[in-house]
Amino acid sequence: MSTRLGPAERDAAIARLRDPEHELDVLVIGGGITGTGAALDAVTRGLSTGLVESRDWGFGTSSRSSKLVHGGIRYLEQLNFSLVHEALVERGLLLQRIAPHLVRPVRFLYPITKPVIERVYVGAGMMLYDLFARGGGRRPGVPWHRHLGRRRLARDAPGLRRGVFRGGLSYSDAQVDDARYVAVLARTAASYGAHIASRVRVEGFLKVGERVVGVTARDLQRDEVFEIRAKQVVNATGVWTSELQELVGERATFQVRASKGIHLVVPRDRFRSKYGLLLRTEKSVLFVIPWGRHWLIGTTDTDWELDKAHPAATAADIDYLLGHVNRVLKTPLGRDDVEGVFAGLRPLLAGESDETSKLSREHLVAQPVPGLVMVAGGKWTTYRVMAKDAIDAAADALDGRVPASITEDIPLLGAEGYRAAWNRRSRIARAFGVHPTRIEHLLRRYGSLAHEVLDLIRETPELADPLPGADDYLGAEVVYAASHEGALHLDDVLARRTRISIEAWDRGVSAAPVAAALMAGALGWSAERTRTEVDRYLARVAAERASQREFTDEAADRVRLEAPEPGA
Repeated sequence: MSTRLGPAERDAAIARLRDPEHELDVLVIGGGITGTGAALDAVTRGLSTGLVESRDWGFGTSSRSSKLVHGGIRYLEQLNFSLVHEALVERGLLLQRIAPHLVRPVRFLYPITKPVIERVYVGAGMMLYDLFARGGGRRPGVPWHRHLGRRRLARDAPGLRRGVFRGGLSYSDAQVDDARYVAVLARTAASYGAHIASRVRVEGFLKVGERVVGVTARDLQRDEVFEIRAKQVVNATGVWTSELQELVGERATFQVRASKGIHLVVPRDRFRSKYGLLLRTEKSVLFVIPWGRHWLIGTTDTDWELDKAHPAATAADIDYLLGHVNRVLKTPLGRDDVEGVFAGLRPLLAGESDETSKLSREHLVAQPVPGLVMVAGGKWTTYRVMAKDAIDAAADALDGRVPASITEDIPLLGAEGYRAAWNRRSRIARAFGVHPTRIEHLLRRYGSLAHEVLDLIRETPELADPLPGADDYLGAEVVYAASHEGALHLDDVLARRTRISIEAWDRGVSAAPVAAALMAGALGWSAERTRTEVDRYLARVAAERASQREFTDEAADRVRLEAPEPGA
């Protein structure tokens, strides 16, 4: 099977999905982290598998997280030991086996204010955290926690306000470019034979009596409606779970509630520290996370009942984060220091509590009607377990014996050979005439497939030029996103295949025309289509900036929705 996920592969997948003589074993709805994970789980068990996503891979929650692969240290205080242990075992798998090119360790500081009682209490929790990480039979991929005195803290984190803390503890978790991971996961599923297509929206379910036997879908690129037949359908749509359930016409087995979390992006030089920060707030925790040449600051945790596709960050949200982080910084941050802002929705299982921060981060799998499996809740880190449980439920309803999940031993594309390529990065740089730091950048994004991007540069040397206003990204990456990674719109590239929309000071405005021209060559766009893509992206940026000046969710939502969708 091909490892490309370009327009031709999409067309072939849709042709197979709509073939009336081809009934799938499993059709997955939803191209986020859980849906793409479910597709890989199903296809590697030998099941004929389809996957459709109404927008882009990782469009929703899965591209707007805190970019952390972690156990959730705050869940220890809630005595949710099983969730923490499960997540830490998965963290080790991702770091060591499944995606070492995309997931890497990150060190955090947990500062303390009470030198004895708090240090003992937090230290016991950190010890338990480290022990859980080593309880899965595999190496955790991160070092043990360490205690830091006041003097060491001042040396390692000089950007912290003096006298606020009496020392601290450093511990490790991991981070990931969440959107890139989802795109690679989708490509990996396709490489094993899954028929996957983005920009395909499910508009109804096919039923025989009470049993679901497939869906009615619309190809949004061509505005064509067709049917997909499947023995089992998996609803993995996150915060849209209830909307899909309504199409079945049955009462929901459980409710999914959306919680909005926003993050700020600020330059790395605004805060001097060897570590990220974990700070306690009156509601939850606040992270300051190292992110290349930037820091990510987040997150909020508030109920959201408005548009789910484009949750809006408000001025009040931004001020909340700045106010809390400035309590501990030597040099306070202001609105002018903020490079980017992004907002996402957590799909939480609704419970008795009115506070979203207290709702469950565990997941549930249910079969509301024959032929339909629903999976919801959970954490980004434990997506593989969620996917496994969903496909286990689907497999139980299929005729014949279905093999058990093997995804714990399936590396993503780019993982095999990554460490060898990393050791050879200087030689690769000389061979392609590219600066070694560029090679490191490409290896961390594409792993052992970086040579495919470098081959584009070898054929067209000007593709080695960085994009305007976004020096970290090369023109070749835009072409590759369109030809190999399923990017169909300019927004797909600037917001998800790269993170220019949140990392660049101008949110990608200056990069947009150049990136659109590169995509036009790869996708065969006309001059009019290229201009339309740029205009729509600029409208998106303007709407986001305007929404972030509003102080209520309702006002911000109204302004954000003034921007048009990417369209066909």
